[in-house]
Amino acid sequence: MKIDIPELALVLLVGPSGSGKSSFGRKHFLPTEVISSDFCRGLVSDNENDQSATGDAFDLLGAIVRKRLARGKLTVIDATNVQPEARKTLIELAREYHVFAVAIVFDLPERLCQDRNASRPDRQFGPHVVRNQLQQLRKSLRGLEREGIRYVFKLSSVEEVDAATIERQPLWNNRKSEHGPFDIVGDVHGCFDELLELLRVLGYSVEMQNGQYAAQPPEGRKLIFVGDLVDRGPQTPEVLRLVSRLVHAGQAFCVPGNHDVKLVKALRGRDVKLTHGLADSMRQLEKESPEFRLEMAKFLDGLISHYVFDDGKLVVAHAGLKESMQGRGSGAVREFALFGETTGETDEFGLPVRYNWAADYRGKALVVYGHTPQPEPLWLNNTVNIDTGCVFGGSLTALRYPEKEIVSIRAHETYYESKRPFLPDAENAPAAERSMQQASDDVLDIADVIGKRLVDTALLPRITIREENAIAALEVMSRFAIDPKWLIYLPPTMSPCETSKEPSLLEHPQEAFSYYRHEGVPHVICEQKHMGSRAVVVLCREESVSQRRFGVISPSLGAVYTRTGRRFFNDDATESAFLLRLRDAAEASGLWAELATGWLCLDCELMPWSSKAQELLRQQYAPVGNSGVQALRAEEAVLAKAAERTPGVDALQEKSSQRLDALDRYVREYRQYCWPVNSLDDLKLAPFHLLASEGAVHTDKRHTWHMELLARFCKADERLLLATPFQVVDLNDSASCDAATSWWTDMTSVGREGMVVKPLDFITNGRRGFVQPAIKCRGPEYLRIIYGPEYLLPENLTRLRSRAVGAKRSLARREFALGVEALERFVHKEPLRRTHECVFGVLALESEPVDPRL
Repeated sequence: MKIDIPELALVLLVGPSGSGKSSFGRKHFLPTEVISSDFCRGLVSDNENDQSATGDAFDLLGAIVRKRLARGKLTVIDATNVQPEARKTLIELAREYHVFAVAIVFDLPERLCQDRNASRPDRQFGPHVVRNQLQQLRKSLRGLEREGIRYVFKLSSVEEVDAATIERQPLWNNRKSEHGPFDIVGDVHGCFDELLELLRVLGYSVEMQNGQYAAQPPEGRKLIFVGDLVDRGPQTPEVLRLVSRLVHAGQAFCVPGNHDVKLVKALRGRDVKLTHGLADSMRQLEKESPEFRLEMAKFLDGLISHYVFDDGKLVVAHAGLKESMQGRGSGAVREFALFGETTGETDEFGLPVRYNWAADYRGKALVVYGHTPQPEPLWLNNTVNIDTGCVFGGSLTALRYPEKEIVSIRAHETYYESKRPFLPDAENAPAAERSMQQASDDVLDIADVIGKRLVDTALLPRITIREENAIAALEVMSRFAIDPKWLIYLPPTMSPCETSKEPSLLEHPQEAFSYYRHEGVPHVICEQKHMGSRAVVVLCREESVSQRRFGVISPSLGAVYTRTGRRFFNDDATESAFLLRLRDAAEASGLWAELATGWLCLDCELMPWSSKAQELLRQQYAPVGNSGVQALRAEEAVLAKAAERTPGVDALQEKSSQRLDALDRYVREYRQYCWPVNSLDDLKLAPFHLLASEGAVHTDKRHTWHMELLARFCKADERLLLATPFQVVDLNDSASCDAATSWWTDMTSVGREGMVVKPLDFITNGRRGFVQPAIKCRGPEYLRIIYGPEYLLPENLTRLRSRAVGAKRSLARREFALGVEALERFVHKEPLRRTHECVFGVLALESEPVDPRL
């Protein structure tokens, strides 16, 4: 006997003690799938036969079942389950988690069960127990389906039990193996002409052949319709004729809408009210043949409530679907997919007030739906409503997946007047309107960032954010950060090269070149490293963009913040003037038009060091240097006098002279990075990455693209902006490597910090995943600031050579992956909490115990 069960179900093994349920469970199911009442009794009492522990055992069993069903795991209950009251609780659990209940009944002869129990020393109970269990089973056998069990399979002999096989059938809504790409079409409502036009724009050709429509889709793409094909519009029969043909040809999927379901009832003679456009559909269908009406009723009635695509990443349902219902099968799931959720109230137009389920959605799957018309596609918490009210004079909209690109066609006319106005009044519409998503993001939930978290990114899976690091990040973010709406990116830390083999150096370009050469990278770019403060600039072309795209309440041209999310400028006027200069430079250099964007995100260095850093230099570094110089000069004078009277102090004099020279260099070095700032012209901003703009994260471009584009940007305001010098190096050409090394030597010999070496491609794969995005190589004089004025003395240099960069490189890769992921999520208009998951992760990782001097 073949037993077909749904892939997700609650399976009840029903039968008396000794009927072979446990053996059957072990044979056909995973050990983790079978929950035994005896085992649970043993867990709570250390004795599987202690009947006094039965209540606690079933409490435990119920808790396990809840957890498994919530995670979408098939679960098998190994208990007698012969009484209706014993089954009732389990059937209610199946309903609660929207899974099918299945019963496999072991109706075997009483003597067989008695003999099996007699052979087991742990089953020494009277024969009346099995007799009563069999009587209870047979008494309720015919009513199992009425209790709510969807599938019942009865095994009546040992031979049937031994011959039984289990086959797990995918749920009808399971299309996880369909990966797309898809074109998902919103509510059509009989607007056939607009549908044809939309399909042509999407790249589909549609023709009539032998009285049937034939379509040629773009290569690899399929259509998905979100339902409500019918009512209100002028050509319902043609819409049905086309969509049904596409579905039967395997070129499209379609879920039912509430209007489609109501039309089926009307076509089958049910007593339904001909309202909300149903009368229009019936009049149009009266002109068609009875066979056509019968065929369309069958087609619509056979549609599945919702579909789950692309390994669970995409869910399509007419009115949307909560995460707990996705991929499940029950009447409640179908009801929600068709109608959504209402509050039980009606508005001033007599229409039901709908509960905004999407406002609370936290699922990983993108849910695409329609049902409630909106003037524009409505993105909210990884859901999107694409019903833009074509039949009411709005537009017919499609979402291209996975691109998340919106394609819309304006309605040719208003076919039906909407009771509830939804199209905006053009005259009274605000200049910049914050979206529902942005309004929802005004209140951030601390639960989205605290505790231990595992963050999946495209570059690195499951990056661990430890709870203690998250607490440290929360302190910084909540006390010092700018408006969270601007925090779409934080830059990663950067690892230095391996310790140099040169006798008097800690860092040298050859070590950076060797690393990339070893990883199989043929070309790198060397960029001059500016000694400033890392700055992220989010720049808007117009103030209205800040509200429309970033959702801030007070309009501005953007924000400038540090690598820990703090404001750079303490007063709004200075920041506004700074951003205005950058906005004008972007306009003059043609960036806005070239990138077709209203905003930019730039990774930069701002010089001189920020006021906080300058204060640190004055209070910490300068006193060390100045007082040290004074002390050593006094020491040198004492030694000079001692040399006149006492021979043998030459070595002390030489060492003192070396230390004095080191301190002199130290003082000169830190002074290069501080100067007074009295106006914007005293600042220098050196942008080196154009990270993102509307619709694009520019990590797919080579670094030369970034440098050349930003050089043009800098030329538009050379008083404020500084282009970064760079060289491209062929790692397989020794002359090219030597030239870059000489360039580094020339820079560092006059006190420049050094250079940053990067693979030519922004993201480059090596032997084990992507390679370091950048390696810094700092000059010997600059490193005095980091390691102290006397770090090059032989005894100090020997100790410092033991530094290890492995932990720093691991940190740099993880932070880089999180930063890129944050930008991708923002550009693709995911909820702010999803972007902040990554941004917050970068800040949390910064508190990991890594040597800060590296």
